[in-house]
Amino acid sequence: MNIFIHEFKSYIKSIGIWSGSIFLIILVYLTAMTSVSTDIETLNQIMESFPEEFLTAFGMSNMDFSSVVGMYALVFIFCQICLAIQASNYGFSLVSIEEREFTADFLLAKPIARGKILSTKFLAALAALTITNLSVWLSSFLIINLVRDGKTYSSKPVILLLLSIVVFQLVFLSIGILISLLMKRVRSVTPLSMALAFGMYVLSAFGDMLGEDTLELISPFTHFEPNYITRHTAYDTPLVLISVITILVAIPASYLLYSKRDIHSAV
Repeated sequence: MNIFIHEFKSYIKSIGIWSGSIFLIILVYLTAMTSVSTDIETLNQIMESFPEEFLTAFGMSNMDFSSVVGMYALVFIFCQICLAIQASNYGFSLVSIEEREFTADFLLAKPIARGKILSTKFLAALAALTITNLSVWLSSFLIINLVRDGKTYSSKPVILLLLSIVVFQLVFLSIGILISLLMKRVRSVTPLSMALAFGMYVLSAFGDMLGEDTLELISPFTHFEPNYITRHTAYDTPLVLISVITILVAIPASYLLYSKRDIHSAV
């Protein structure tokens, strides 16, 4: 319990920063888009002025900007990028922070099994991500109802997008943990988390542009594409299962690697 409290306290500032950032992203972009959407013809002309490859890369191809849900789907892409960076950051730092600061040998000297240590740290990170997740739910519905100008909208696509956050976060968290344990030492977390998040996003964008199904299989951004979810009011189940399988493989593999990991001493 002491480990959980210690770990969770270390995430409090980060939770506030990411929750606040996502709130501002939704507020600024959705407010701007709804103000422009009063003239649908002008907005469509603006969209048509962009190359089809550009629209596809940013998930805007065939997107419905006539409704607040369609506009929210575009804004949600930016939310996903933030959520991916946050979860990756937690994953890479989960184990590596003790090794980097040479406090791991002190922690492992305690009469606590390595598996329990990793479980407690994982639950603390998951709790932090859950709070961010809840803040996204609150921000989304608050701002959507603020800018919809009395127009009705279907909440089901929005709920499906928000429900996808849990699995989406877990994918990046579990991959981050696994990669950090495969590395001899993680010297800096930020470059790795940025590379993982933006790398997966680029794979998704180029997969759509090039029509490469293989790239689609790799990226969680494709597994939970906002445009697809809002247009079909459903998930692409085979792709979602890939994300679930990734989590189910990465987490046990992380436990196995951590149990056998050679921890560097501070001495």
